Amino acid sequence: MTTAEIVTAKGTMKVEFFDKDAPGTVKNFCDLAKKGFYDGLNFHRVIPGFVIQGGCPNGTGTGGPGYKIKCELDGGNQFHDKGVLSMAHAGRDTGGSQFFIVISRAQTAHLDRKHTCFGKVVDGLDIIENIRQGIKLKK
Repeated sequence: MTTAEIVTAKGTMKVEFFDKDAPGTVKNFCDLAKKGFYDGLNFHRVIPGFVIQGGCPNGTGTGGPGYKIKCELDGGNQFHDKGVLSMAHAGRDTGGSQFFIVISRAQTAHLDRKHTCFGKVVDGLDIIENIRQGIKLKK
């Protein structure tokens, strides 16, 4: 199982990836992270009770890595529970670098099998609640 840390100005979240269910999405995210793509980017979209979203190089939700990846929606972990990492997109198979972390299952069930769930925060769930728009990701 692949793991990582998402380090923010509010603390560190430990993540376990869904390697089996979303191998392409996990690889893409990890490759971008290893290249430093996410370093210093902010959470540009924060909706209390819903999601925190980051991964836009423009800081506005309008940018990406310059390519698109396919959605992986058939695995057993494709449910947007609290702490789940999911690939943001502007329509099926248009994701790239933007991701979101679920704050509450109550408002995200409609995203199941529409956005690729590719990991889950297993330590540091409390940090999700403290993220505000503009909070940065660190190295």
